[in-house]
Amino acid sequence: MKPTIYLRIASVLTFIHSVLHTIGGVFGAPPPGPGEAAAEAMRSNHFLFMGVTRSYWEFHRGLGLAVTIFLTAEAIVFWQLGSMARTDAARLRPIMATFMVGYLAFAVNSYIYFFPVPIVFEFLIALCLGLAILGSKPAANA
Repeated sequence: MKPTIYLRIASVLTFIHSVLHTIGGVFGAPPPGPGEAAAEAMRSNHFLFMGVTRSYWEFHRGLGLAVTIFLTAEAIVFWQLGSMARTDAARLRPIMATFMVGYLAFAVNSYIYFFPVPIVFEFLIALCLGLAILGSKPAANA
């Protein structure tokens, strides 16, 4: 298959990852019991940090939304790279490789700190990027 197809698949997978992260991770309810108690403790304890009063819950929510923003931006970039790959995919190899390594690191991070679902998405995205790299050839007029 052509690199454009793999980049479009990576784009869609990244967007799905963003949506699921937002629904389950950012706005999902903590599980009853210890999870709920931990979330309540994070919400109720405020402290002054760098001139503003925040809670750990606000840091948790803000970081979660930041990941959502970056995943969505990456989905858009992968779609744009797919368009660019039609004319000269070989020149995009370093960019695709950077994202591929990043997604492999993201998968390791998810393995250590989270759970299997994001690992599957991150690995599949890295795989699509790797296949796009392998399928990219120099431009015909180069």
